[in-house]
Amino acid sequence: MHDDTAIRLPMQRSIATAAVPAAALTPPIHAGDAPKPRSLYLHIPFCAHKCHYCDFYSIVDTRDRQDAFTARMVRELAALAPLAGPLDTIFVGGGTPSLLRPDLWEHLLTIFHQLFTLEPGAEFSVECNPETVTDDLMPVLAAGGVNRVSMGAQSFNRHHLTTLERRHDPDRLPLAADTVRRAGIERLSVDLISGVPGQTLDQWHADLTAALALGTEHLSAYTLTYEPGTAMTARLHKGEFTKTDDDLEADMYEHTVATLRARGLDRYEVSNHARPGAECRHNLAYWRQESWLAAGPSASAHVLGWRWKNTPRLDDYLAGDDDGFAPVCELEQPDPRRALMDRLMTGVRLREGVDAPRALADARPLHAEQALAEAAEACRREGWLTVTESRWTLTDPGFLFADRVAADLINAIP
Repeated sequence: MHDDTAIRLPMQRSIATAAVPAAALTPPIHAGDAPKPRSLYLHIPFCAHKCHYCDFYSIVDTRDRQDAFTARMVRELAALAPLAGPLDTIFVGGGTPSLLRPDLWEHLLTIFHQLFTLEPGAEFSVECNPETVTDDLMPVLAAGGVNRVSMGAQSFNRHHLTTLERRHDPDRLPLAADTVRRAGIERLSVDLISGVPGQTLDQWHADLTAALALGTEHLSAYTLTYEPGTAMTARLHKGEFTKTDDDLEADMYEHTVATLRARGLDRYEVSNHARPGAECRHNLAYWRQESWLAAGPSASAHVLGWRWKNTPRLDDYLAGDDDGFAPVCELEQPDPRRALMDRLMTGVRLREGVDAPRALADARPLHAEQALAEAAEACRREGWLTVTESRWTLTDPGFLFADRVAADLINAIP
């Protein structure tokens, strides 16, 4: 960022803990000639139903606040726009962004293009659920520059969709994919979840096959995670179902990699697979610890080591307006130790791995260079990590132990 531009977070209306000094909530961020953020995340929280496994901020809004939300987000985008460089990636998540009315989407996208400059070939992704992919909405998104849709299929098996509290008809998925493409949006990503209670390897193979039949160029295959505070976790603790066996989860994971690789979709992150050139550039910006701005309730941003999160409550988001900026509930100042730990945690999950010389150089002032090198070597001896002078990358077996490898590397930092 240039010296005349600073990120100013809201102070008066921030929902902050007492441990955060009030003055810290308006940090000026100067970085000389450092580039401005080129990625932007927007969070649209509305959902038709709260799925039992989901821990993202989303609401079933009974007060019909879509108009108020859109007007509020426009004000926040106007506040953020001077801080952004030409955008290379935009990602709209939720919630279910495709629940926003088409007329409000049209207004939001019109204002968006008035406020921001996009790089030629910028990636513009919107998350959609199959039942909300309509002939009314998709042309509006396409006309507004959206060129990538991430569709939450999760499963093509009706029983498993019921377990996950997903309410769409799996037969709707091919129709939704066709609607996306007829609107002129060529790039399609599909989300699937493995390890659903009662799911067999054959059923998982059927899900992969059905997703590939949609012609997707990108597939995110996540193992079901029981997040604290979710209805799914509460049901597990009540004994309503049994968690999938670890060995079966590992078999499903290895089957995913082999099946998708045979069809031209290679793994570039632990849970993400794509045809060459179809990797999600926005998510890569996260995993590479680049800078990004964010708008909407619960949206998290990262700029030059500063991290903050908007309040995860729609009422507070609508009411709190500090010259357009949203109320903030979390703020972290730049910290070399945390920055290194974050890069190790996300970098090791990528096919490209960790930049070893940079990691060791950043560990040196923390008196952790030798310990970090030894931790990497120990993971190599286990067969989990390939260690060269330039990079540390997971082996194929090592991807099954990605969390363990990341923890071992991070624990080497005092």
